[in-house]
Amino acid sequence: MIVSWEWLEQYTALGMSLETLTERLTMTGLNVEGTQHTGSDTAIDLEVTSNRPDCLGHIGVAREISVLFRQDLAVPEAAPVSAAEAVGSMTAVQNECLDLCPQYIARVVRGVRVGPSPQWLQDRLTTLGIASVNNVVDVTNFVLMECGQPLHAFDLDKLSEQRIVVRRAGAGEKMVAIDQKEYELSPETCVIADARRPVAIGGVMGGLETEISESTCNVLIETAAFDQLSVRHAARQLNLHSPSSYRFERGVDRVQMDWASRRCCELILQVAGGELLDGSVLAGTELDYDPAAIDLRWSQIPRILGIDVPRDEAQQILNAMGLVEQAGDETRSRWKAPSWRRDLEREIDLIEEVARIHGYDRIPDTACLDVVPTSMSLRDRLTQRIRSVLTAQGCFEAVTLSFVSEDRARQFAPRGETDFLRVDHSHHRREGVLRQSLVPSLLDCRRENEKHGTVDARLFEIAKVYLEANPNRPESEVEPWMISCVTGQSFRELKGVIETLVSAVNPALQMTAESCELPAFVPGRGARLLLDGQPWGWLGEVDRTLADALHLKEDVSVFEVELALLESDAQLISRFEPLAQFPAISRDMNFVLDESVSWGRLESTVRGAAGPLLDVVRYAGQYRGKQIADGKKSYLMTVDYRAADRTLTADQVDLAQQAVVAACIETLGAELR
Repeated sequence: MIVSWEWLEQYTALGMSLETLTERLTMTGLNVEGTQHTGSDTAIDLEVTSNRPDCLGHIGVAREISVLFRQDLAVPEAAPVSAAEAVGSMTAVQNECLDLCPQYIARVVRGVRVGPSPQWLQDRLTTLGIASVNNVVDVTNFVLMECGQPLHAFDLDKLSEQRIVVRRAGAGEKMVAIDQKEYELSPETCVIADARRPVAIGGVMGGLETEISESTCNVLIETAAFDQLSVRHAARQLNLHSPSSYRFERGVDRVQMDWASRRCCELILQVAGGELLDGSVLAGTELDYDPAAIDLRWSQIPRILGIDVPRDEAQQILNAMGLVEQAGDETRSRWKAPSWRRDLEREIDLIEEVARIHGYDRIPDTACLDVVPTSMSLRDRLTQRIRSVLTAQGCFEAVTLSFVSEDRARQFAPRGETDFLRVDHSHHRREGVLRQSLVPSLLDCRRENEKHGTVDARLFEIAKVYLEANPNRPESEVEPWMISCVTGQSFRELKGVIETLVSAVNPALQMTAESCELPAFVPGRGARLLLDGQPWGWLGEVDRTLADALHLKEDVSVFEVELALLESDAQLISRFEPLAQFPAISRDMNFVLDESVSWGRLESTVRGAAGPLLDVVRYAGQYRGKQIADGKKSYLMTVDYRAADRTLTADQVDLAQQAVVAACIETLGAELR
């Protein structure tokens, strides 16, 4: 936001030096990025944060200066003289989309003489880097930069039936904007139309056909409030940004709208002549501004800031900023924020206002603040443990964007979803899908690492995915946290990493892998993961065809699991268990099974039949080929038995072995080799 020194002087006295002013503004949140002398004037470039749209006009900045230096603020009255004839005799406004345009105000000035602007008006705009167009258009730009309320001037005689219709755009409807480019409009875009066609994109830009020209005689002045998200969506979808859209996206002061409309007409009468028709046409909802009251406890100011700001000074600061005190006593006070400060909602907001106006530089470094000890949440401690385990396995944590291309999203949609959430962004149209898996982003990171000579980059990420936009469902279901990892390890090795992770979170948890066929994985090298019998995620080796399409040189395996399931059963406090005092006895077994029987089923059967002496079940290998019939395979496994209080005998182990063999034969149709 660029402001003019001479322009600011119209609203408040600037008795201080430029250096003093810029330093105070910077210290209170309006960071000065630079100054430039333009003729006799000085342009001051301010960085205005998104929560302060009131400072996107000279009056708002002047208000800040008047509070900082305890000076009066003079705002023009805006009382134009109007004719006896009512504005309704020349125009009408129909508002068909109150959700996108809650309020629309129209005034008419007839008999104007369009021409060059007077020198004072041209100078004001030149200081801000705005080119002069003509006296009517320059006035709309002047009022915009004066108060932050966008306005638009239409040539009334070029409007079909001389009326306005506020509506949604029709499917495939197009419009040529004042930048002389044609835009195809979305049905969700708010347009300002006449009786037959769009003449402006609501909150973004006006149309070429109804712009003010030298032949214009009658002018319709538009002042409106548009839905912030609607304007943001339209501007990004069309890649069409303007000073108006910038302000509408951040929100305008609806209480100020009628003043801005009158101010614009007053200045048009001054620089272009004509006469203003009486009254205005209002299409939309009447604004009943009544913000919620904010309670401020006086004791909280020294507790938060570490210094005592006198109560009288704090009250003076809040009053000067436009807040109105409703009630109060020795301990607290109740305030209501002005319409231009919608960002003030809580007690801490008022304390921040007192602090920045009082002066952050007046808070000493040695100020004592009450320190309350805090503890990490369960999720924080869990993710810390997960990071520790995965980095110990040689992985590096990545942080990636939440947006991917639709092709990437479809390549990894393990839940089978095809209805993705999208965000139209003018600069990243290709990557406009909110991811439902972290894997595509991690694979892209792995590819970039390969390009730069880093082979076998083992990467993991803990972040959200976005399944649907449904406010009626818990956030954990529509935006779950996931743990994903991509490495060059084999299926078996990566499965071991996951088992290590589970054991570190809760040794009692049982993870199983069920074979499944997902298009992204090598046949027979993909699995769905279950945690204590509940669906948890998936694991697999990426098919070479897909890896080639992603331009990956090396083979890659991936897994992705939900964080919430681990969180619900996390046992992060380690408990001491003594080392085994007695030796284990191992037995090797080789079972021939049907091709359809997975290792998971075999392991589960063994664990269920071995009894209390079972210690460990280990996978030792798999074989297909000679001496094994078609449709069969052989699993080699090692089973360890151990007792905590004695050395086992061979007979005791043999009894357990016999139970295992019998269960496998009966349940799985196994044959012991």
